[in-house]
Amino acid sequence: MSLVELQRYADPMLAQIVRGRLEAAGIPAFCFDTGMNIAEGAPLAVQARLMVLAEDLEDARALLAEDEGPGSDRDAAT
Repeated sequence: MSLVELQRYADPMLAQIVRGRLEAAGIPAFCFDTGMNIAEGAPLAVQARLMVLAEDLEDARALLAEDEGPGSDRDAAT
């Protein structure tokens, strides 16, 4: 079992929120580098990486695509 990168986030809190969404759906997820921007003082230098197991990558992508699809909260805000 190996971890692969699902997505990168400039906002480490958003990475944690998405990780929680994946875990709620039964997909184990991990955030790497979430404290690097604070430690280095450069907000966009190192982005937080959201990692999943290689065998869960397609399911995770599908779940995130559902969340961003038509009728999502993001569409309602615009």
